[in-house]
Amino acid sequence: MKVGIVGLPNAGKSTLFNALTRAQAQAAEYPFTTVEPNVAVVAVPDPRLDAIADTLGIDRRVPEHIEFVDIAGLVRGAHQGEGLGNRFLGHIRDVDAIVHVVRAFASPQVAHPHGEGEPLADLETVEAELLLADLETAERRLESAEKAAKSQDRAAASEADFWRSVVEELRAGRPAPPEAELLTSKPALIVANIDEGETVPAALGDRGAVGVCALDEADLAELEPAEAEAMRADLGLARGALDEVVRAAYGLLGLITFFTAVGDKEVRAWSLRQGSTAPEAAGRVHTDMREGFVRAEAIGWKELVDAGSFARARELALLRTEGRDYVVADGDVLTIKFTS
Repeated sequence: MKVGIVGLPNAGKSTLFNALTRAQAQAAEYPFTTVEPNVAVVAVPDPRLDAIADTLGIDRRVPEHIEFVDIAGLVRGAHQGEGLGNRFLGHIRDVDAIVHVVRAFASPQVAHPHGEGEPLADLETVEAELLLADLETAERRLESAEKAAKSQDRAAASEADFWRSVVEELRAGRPAPPEAELLTSKPALIVANIDEGETVPAALGDRGAVGVCALDEADLAELEPAEAEAMRADLGLARGALDEVVRAAYGLLGLITFFTAVGDKEVRAWSLRQGSTAPEAAGRVHTDMREGFVRAEAIGWKELVDAGSFARARELALLRTEGRDYVVADGDVLTIKFTS
């Protein structure tokens, strides 16, 4: 899963990226510090993975991973190429979801790209640029489909109808539908970059924004884990920025997590689309396992931990044998049976 971090210049995108990834991307007090996107792959924290491994006495724990892409700031007119906008919009097209960082902190030392700003207006500026870029794309695709439809091509006529409806939605200021696969089709999480001890501005809270003090979180990311936890307690921060953002990103993309335990070698976490079946989960592990899928033994992670072992869970009849139609539940521990 690839998540792009976007927003106006100097909103704190690279600072949040550092907090999330400990990658130490360059962060400075002037626009366009980021030109080429910073990319980092980080582990997804999940306490269930450790609970399962501890229960089974397995040392090797392999978490799921998420890729964060720190994309340079967009400005007004980005869809027309302002501020290297075309390059930056191209980077956004490559991601699965968007984390939209909105400046909600006060700092005279950090210049606002438009002279002065207001969080909701800043949010709407970037949303408008994405929408206008999509409108240009949709209008081009509509024109192409309409030309093809003149030859009485039914598929082209159907495609023209689709793009006509997309253009109408975008002109009305509404995002493109998911099947259009445009910028505004992507699920988006709003992150309000707030000052220490402050809350999310009401206007952003109404939009479901998550509040993060990116500067504090970046400082915490530089500490040893024990020091960071102590400092977090002092600051009254319940969990890290990564936990907050990943939890929301999973929800946006409709992802769940299942686990596999290979003998006494490793416990591994896997992401999966909600509603996926056991053979699809097997395919996440290996394509051969999906093709040769026979059945799966399934148990909820909490049931396994409470039982203390697979052997005890089997004695208690907690292990279930599931077939091809089984829909995997979040937190399932699966043992896949397949033929090679």
